[in-house]
Amino acid sequence: MSSWLGGLGSGLGQSLGQVGGSLSSITGQLSNFTKDMLLEGVEEVGDAATELQVSNSKLAEVEAAFTAQKSEYDRLKKLHAELEEKLEASEIQIKRQSAEYRTLLQQKDVEISHLKARQSSLQEEVQKLQQSAQSASISPAVLPVVTTSATTTSSSVSSFLPRPPGAHQGFHGDEMDLSDVIWSQQEINRLSTEVTRLEAEVSHWRRMSQASTAAGAGNGDQGEILKLQRTIKELREESSREVDEHQHELAALQDAQRQKLADITRRHREELAEYEERIEELEEQLQSGGSQPSSPLDYPKALDLQKTIRSLEEAAEQREKQLAELTASLEEAQEQQASLQLEKDDAQAENAELLQNYTRLQASVAELQTRVQEQEGKALQKAQLDHEIQGLRKALAAAEKETQRLKNLAESEPKEEVEHADILELNTIIGTLRQEKEILEQEKLHLQEKLEVAKREAVSSEGVEHSYAEQLEELKAELQRKEKALSNTEEERDTFMSELEELDRQNQEATQHMITVKGQLKETEGEVTRLSAELDTTKDQKRTLQQELETHKEKLSQSAFTLNDLHMGKQQLESTVKELKDKLQRTHDQRKETSREISELKKTLQEREVQLSGAKAEVTRAAETRSEAQGTREVLAEKESELSDLRKELEEMRSSHEKVMSEDYEMKMESRKLKAESQQAMSKVEELSRQVKEGQAALSRTILEKDTRIEALKLEKSQLEGELSHAEKALADHSKQYQQTIEELTRARSMDASALQTEHERAIKLNQEKDMEIAQLKRDMEQMASDHRDTNEMLSITVAGQKQLTDLLQEKDAFMETLKNNATELQQEMDNNISAMSKEGEALRQALEDKDKQLGVMKEENSHLKEEIDRLRDQQSRPQPLAEPRTLDIITELETEITQLKSSRDTLEEEVQTLRRSMEEQQASLLISQQSLQAQQSELEQTTLNYDRLIKSRDEEIARLQQTLDGLSQHQSLADTQRVQGEVILQEDKTQSLNGENGNEKHDLSKVEIEKLVKGIKEKETEISQLNEKNLSLAKQLDQLVVSRDEVGKLSQMVLQKDLEIQALHARVSMGGGGGHSQDVMFLQQQLQNYAVEREQVLAVLNEKTRENSQLRSDYHRIMDIMAGKEAALLKLQQENQRLSSMSDPSGSQEMFRETIQNLSRIIREKDIEIDALTQKCQTLVTVLQSSGGESGGGSGGVSSNQFEELLQERDTLKQQVKKMDEWKQQVITTVKNMQHESAQLQEELIKLQGQVSADSDCSSKLSVDYTRLIQSYEQKERRLGSLSQELAQVQQTISQLTTTKDVLLGKLDSVAQTPELSVAAQASGPSLTAETPSHQGPAPVNHENLQRELQSLRGVLAEREAMIRTLQENNHRLSNSASASESEQRDQADQARQVRERLDALQRSVREKDLLIKTKGDQLSKVSETLRNRENDNEVLKQAVTNLKERALILEMDVKKLKEENELVAARSREKESEFRALQETNMQVSLLLREKEFELSTMSEKAATMEKMLKDKEQGKSGELNQLLNEMRSMQEKAVAFQQERDRVMLALKQKQMETTAVQTELQHVKDKEQRLNLELDRLRNHLLEIEDSYTKEALAAEDRETELRKRVALLEERLATSSSAVENASQQASMQVESLQEQLSGVVKQRDEALLQLRTSQEQVSQYAVSLSNLQMVLEQFQQEEKAMYSAELDKHKKEKDEWRRKALTLEDKASALQMNLDEANAALESASRLTDQLDLKEEQLEELKTQVDVRQEMLEEAQNKLMNLLNSTEGKVDKVLMRNLFMGYFHTPKNKRAEVVKLMGGVLGLTQDDIERMLEEDGRHGVTGWVSSWLGGRGAQSVPTTPLRPTHGQSLNSSFSEMFVKFLEVESTPALPAPKLPVHDIKPLSAPPARRTTSTASNPAAGAAAASKRAGESNPFLAPRSAAVPLLSAAGAGPGGAGGHLLMKPISDALPTFTPVPVSAEASAGAVLKDLLKQ
Repeated sequence: MSSWLGGLGSGLGQSLGQVGGSLSSITGQLSNFTKDMLLEGVEEVGDAATELQVSNSKLAEVEAAFTAQKSEYDRLKKLHAELEEKLEASEIQIKRQSAEYRTLLQQKDVEISHLKARQSSLQEEVQKLQQSAQSASISPAVLPVVTTSATTTSSSVSSFLPRPPGAHQGFHGDEMDLSDVIWSQQEINRLSTEVTRLEAEVSHWRRMSQASTAAGAGNGDQGEILKLQRTIKELREESSREVDEHQHELAALQDAQRQKLADITRRHREELAEYEERIEELEEQLQSGGSQPSSPLDYPKALDLQKTIRSLEEAAEQREKQLAELTASLEEAQEQQASLQLEKDDAQAENAELLQNYTRLQASVAELQTRVQEQEGKALQKAQLDHEIQGLRKALAAAEKETQRLKNLAESEPKEEVEHADILELNTIIGTLRQEKEILEQEKLHLQEKLEVAKREAVSSEGVEHSYAEQLEELKAELQRKEKALSNTEEERDTFMSELEELDRQNQEATQHMITVKGQLKETEGEVTRLSAELDTTKDQKRTLQQELETHKEKLSQSAFTLNDLHMGKQQLESTVKELKDKLQRTHDQRKETSREISELKKTLQEREVQLSGAKAEVTRAAETRSEAQGTREVLAEKESELSDLRKELEEMRSSHEKVMSEDYEMKMESRKLKAESQQAMSKVEELSRQVKEGQAALSRTILEKDTRIEALKLEKSQLEGELSHAEKALADHSKQYQQTIEELTRARSMDASALQTEHERAIKLNQEKDMEIAQLKRDMEQMASDHRDTNEMLSITVAGQKQLTDLLQEKDAFMETLKNNATELQQEMDNNISAMSKEGEALRQALEDKDKQLGVMKEENSHLKEEIDRLRDQQSRPQPLAEPRTLDIITELETEITQLKSSRDTLEEEVQTLRRSMEEQQASLLISQQSLQAQQSELEQTTLNYDRLIKSRDEEIARLQQTLDGLSQHQSLADTQRVQGEVILQEDKTQSLNGENGNEKHDLSKVEIEKLVKGIKEKETEISQLNEKNLSLAKQLDQLVVSRDEVGKLSQMVLQKDLEIQALHARVSMGGGGGHSQDVMFLQQQLQNYAVEREQVLAVLNEKTRENSQLRSDYHRIMDIMAGKEAALLKLQQENQRLSSMSDPSGSQEMFRETIQNLSRIIREKDIEIDALTQKCQTLVTVLQSSGGESGGGSGGVSSNQFEELLQERDTLKQQVKKMDEWKQQVITTVKNMQHESAQLQEELIKLQGQVSADSDCSSKLSVDYTRLIQSYEQKERRLGSLSQELAQVQQTISQLTTTKDVLLGKLDSVAQTPELSVAAQASGPSLTAETPSHQGPAPVNHENLQRELQSLRGVLAEREAMIRTLQENNHRLSNSASASESEQRDQADQARQVRERLDALQRSVREKDLLIKTKGDQLSKVSETLRNRENDNEVLKQAVTNLKERALILEMDVKKLKEENELVAARSREKESEFRALQETNMQVSLLLREKEFELSTMSEKAATMEKMLKDKEQGKSGELNQLLNEMRSMQEKAVAFQQERDRVMLALKQKQMETTAVQTELQHVKDKEQRLNLELDRLRNHLLEIEDSYTKEALAAEDRETELRKRVALLEERLATSSSAVENASQQASMQVESLQEQLSGVVKQRDEALLQLRTSQEQVSQYAVSLSNLQMVLEQFQQEEKAMYSAELDKHKKEKDEWRRKALTLEDKASALQMNLDEANAALESASRLTDQLDLKEEQLEELKTQVDVRQEMLEEAQNKLMNLLNSTEGKVDKVLMRNLFMGYFHTPKNKRAEVVKLMGGVLGLTQDDIERMLEEDGRHGVTGWVSSWLGGRGAQSVPTTPLRPTHGQSLNSSFSEMFVKFLEVESTPALPAPKLPVHDIKPLSAPPARRTTSTASNPAAGAAAASKRAGESNPFLAPRSAAVPLLSAAGAGPGGAGGHLLMKPISDALPTFTPVPVSAEASAGAVLKDLLKQ
């Protein structure tokens, strides 16, 4: 750290120095520049041109410099922006790293506190040890050491105590990170130094205590010392471990900090370099500016430039601020956009809800409109009836007015000579009028009664309708209740589904527990009963639904009864109609009778005329004497009176006829109303029947849906039963496996504690594997359930799609029918229009002919009238002055009437022309309608084709789904088979691992225990032979166990032989007292100790290696299990990948697959070659080892054979693992092939998806085309509406014109009615005067007397005649009066008749014109109404189209939702696949780690082979060639391992390519999602457009309705006016023939309409029958389909029932098995209790072992005493020189290498008694060549076999034969790199055996032997190679342990879970493993 900080400081100093230098140079240049400028101010150039040139050049230079500076400024700005971005990124990184460092520092603080606590505890221990040492210090030899140590400790304590730990302050910011890290590093370093110092003090005080205990023999207590040693050892191990962890973490922190600092320094240097470059450029510019002479203007320019630069910088800063503000505003806008998007989504949802509400409101408004229209129709009928009543009342009022007028006239006449006959006549007329009035009132009463009856009937029909509506509402309410009940059943079904899912979860949880099998079986039985109860509940629900169906049927029957009642009511209405028809016939009969009476009256008139003619003849005979004029006058008067009477009678007859006709008309109107009411009732009945049919259809649909739901529930129940059966199968498998485990436990009951432990571990592994299998089974179950749900959803979607298709087809059929009906209606309307037009043309012709006839009649009457006028002029002498102007007026009136008639004829011709035009227009509209019909038929054909395509696509989807279902079932069967194979493989692997463990962990058994085990195994073999039928694999395992135990027996025999040899050597040592014997004993002891040390080390390492191998095997098995699970997941991935599609090219993937397959085949061939080579090597090694074992006798042979056997076993296991790896590679090849197949399938599915997308786009384009067509049709309809509104405006104008003409006519009628009254009065006064004149005339008296007699005779006759004459005169007078009155009346009447005729003609003309106008307007109104109806129909069609579009939009929305759901499913599957790919990557990583571990094992094998080679070299130098071959083969193995790595890398590359393909698939999915979003946006746009169109349409419809209401009001007003005018015309007119004809025409039209309606009814009935036939056919097909489905379902149900029975049987068997399992469990518990007893026995054995250890310690003390005796013997024989010794020394000197000969020379000098100076002189020559350490000589390759006979130093004695141990230690150094933490095994929990106690010596501390012994003691405490099993042989070491002995080797420690896998960091030399290994080498 200090060096790093120093480097940083020096770098900063250099950079700051450079900056300072550059700044000083800049200031210097600036000063020079100012000086130059001042000098330039003095030196002026004289010439102006040169001055200009100079200034221009300087300006150009300045401008160039400015541009360069500007570009430089831009570049620097960019750099600044980039640096700011980098700074932000680095700040983010620094913040993240600082957060990480904070957490790490907190951890370090915690660790420092722990270390401080440990330090305090260590200090306390040190103080205690000091006190004990000071109390125990007795001998003076030890005192100086004590004092020094005390001083050191005090100094160390004093050095430590004044450093109080600084309180760790909190983090104030990111600037504190470096200081915190440095402080923590210093603290850690300080604490580590303190720990090492304390450990040194502890070791020192331990030595002191040992010395004190050695000095004072009985003072120390052994137990306390042992405890202290244990605690010290544990503390050392913990301290070393924590130091390692601290240093690992420190290394990681230092690496991170170094990287950080390197980045910062690099950036700093780059910035400094840029600044320096900029400064240099500025300096150059300044120098260039200074060198050239410049004008005084340049300096302000430079200042201006600087100002501009500053302004630009400020602008740049402002821009940056603006940019920051803009980015902030952008972010805010994005947030607002997101919130607006959310609000938009909410608004869209609300809009959708409002749309639904709006559609509902529209439906309710439509219903209200229909009701309102019905009420309006009724109100119009009432209004018409009221109008008729008002008309009758007006007629009555007019009649009463006429009677009053007549009375007034009668009163106003002069009563001068009025006679009684006139009064009587008037009275008779009044009586007749009164009678007629009474009759009219009676008829009115009758009509009112009929009206009331009709109203009552209408009210009753309304009540019936209300009752029907109420019944319908009740039926609807009941339907809603049923729907609610259905929804409740659906909710209950959902709850059942949730309960079933919970049951599935419970089943999955039940499989987790091994012990509670029986209880869970009972739970499953309870669940089965619950399912049966749920089935019963579903059956009960089905019964209730059937009951509800029956109630529905009853209600349907009730509705049928109500329909029958309606039919009865209809029949009653028909009967009333018949009665009305009978009344009409009666009125016709009455009319006929009246016509007969008229004919009779005519006959009586003719008879009267005959009588009159006779009377006239008599009058002429009687009054021949009178003047002919008087006779003619009298005759004329009589005739005129009779004519007047006849005319009155005719008028009365006509009025009665008119009354009868009006009554007939009213009766017809009533009959029409009744017909309309009957038609309405019929339509209502039809609507009711239709609603009943719809209710029946809805009920049938609900019943079908309920049946399908029940069947789906049955299917789900069957699926659940299948899943239960799967679970029961799994339980059965588990029970079998548990039985096997229990049997294995019973077999293992008689084994040892170690065997029980292995069995226990195996059982734990089995449990874990079973848990893994259970988890896999759960996953499989969940995936199966999800697949089932997916299939159910897909099936439901397809069913829904089929339903929608059927609904759409039905709607299309209905649309076709409506189109056909519309076409037929249009054709019929056209025919009706044509027929009506032809009738109207005929009527017009007839009217013209009638007009012509009437004109002729009028002309004839005019001629007659003229003749009569002439006659009257001739007869009368006195002219009448009033006649001529009247005739002139009449002529003028006639002329005006003629002109009016001409104009009316012209108007009629114009109307005929307009009618022809309308005919042509109607024909054109007919052609257009035909064209539209053809277009609609073509559209229908297109739609049918589209629906056929849709149905085909749906069928294809269903077939595909079935294929996928079949594939799923096949994959499930494959997965089951693979699971079974995986289980078999796992069982074999477990057996093999168990064999290996049993073979490895039974080296320590004694012979007696092995014999017992062999006997027990033989007994068990008898049981196994009985159980051989069930499991042959276990028998094989046991045979292998027997073989391994025989090998263990051999090994134990070898160990016993070694123990016997050691005992013999001990006896020899104890017996031997002579010199030769002592040398042999020492040599043998050393060899024994070396062999024992090597054996223990090798055995410990091999044990740990076997443990590691077993852990690796367990990991391998676990990975194999994971691989099996991953293969199952891969199969599922394949199934799901079949649905997805990938755009990856098949050719490249196939080439990749081929390359991978070729690589794998090549790898497999190489592996086979390697396996053959390994087998050959193993055979050669076995032969070599056997020969070496046979040749080398005694000690080393057995050990090497054991090692080689273990190595061979490991080689076999490696071979098996290689085979498994080959199998795995084959599986990888199969998975690659499967992936290839999947890619092809995915491509096919992509193509299908593209087809679907294209189909969807086609559908959307078709929808858009339909939409445009609808819009065009809507615009056309709008145009038509506009034209209709124009036509209506024209009609209104014509109606207003008609009203004006009517007002004019009424005014004329009033004027005409006033003039005849005046004329009548004048005429009445005229005849009275005329009558007076003849009354005064008398006969003259006769003067002839001659004739008196004759006179007298004649007087009698005259008297008689006078009486006669008087009577005649009276009669004549009366007749004259009456004649005059009649003449006046005739004249008046003629005048009136003329005027009336003229008026009537005018009125008739006007009426005809008005009738024609009314007809035309009525036709126009009918046309308008028809067009309105057409518009309404079109609007309804548009509404239907809009609803269809809405439905289509909903369907599209559903499709989009489905697509969204499918996309979500695809996304979820892609996520699952990503997770699975990640899992595969993790498995690949694990496999790569496994491969690395295998490579590591190969390297260990190579190193072991190398050690074996060196062993063989040491033992047999002749066999070096074979070992070299082995080495070469091992090198080839390493090369092959490298090839393995390369192949693994290739496989990883292939996997990465697969990941790339998956990413491509994900991108395609994203594209599909984008397309969906676009489609959704288009849908929303279309929806909004539709909503706008609907709003506009509704507005226009409302406006049209308002217009219609206004027009109807106007039409009603016009009808009222027309009704009043028609009543006036009817009262005024006397001829109603035109009305009769019109009525007849109307009757014929009504009859035709009735016939057409009957034809329509027949056609509709035929269509209904056809539809009924098609419905029956459809129902037949449906019933057949349902029967087939029911047959299928019944077959499946039978199958499921059979399976259920089988499962029940299996459940019973499982219960039996479970009971047996329970028994086995009880036995296993008993076995476990026995195992616990065995553990107690083991504890006892451990106590015995501890006692034996104490005995061994005693033996060791005895050995040390023997060694002391031997040393004493050596000292006693020191002066003697032996020849053998000299020979050995001489031979040893020449045998030792040159660099070791110095020590041999020193030995020889010590033996021969040479002085130190002589030896040094002899060694000076060798010293020049450079003497290295003795370790290098031993590591040089040669092992010196010579041993000195006198072991003066035990180090030499031990280090001579330590070549193998050194090599082994080196191998351990290589191998001690930290690997992954292996899982803890229970072996680590076994406590290590205590070290041997300190030996007691009587010698002083200065004795070297005692020091060596103490050192060996300390080394024995901390020696990591001492196995925990045997501590029988002590290790002699001469090296002082020091602080290096504190840390044991990492391999020998128990592997901690928290050991971090950091990179190895160089540790301090005091606590490193290298120092430990050096100490070991010294030993």
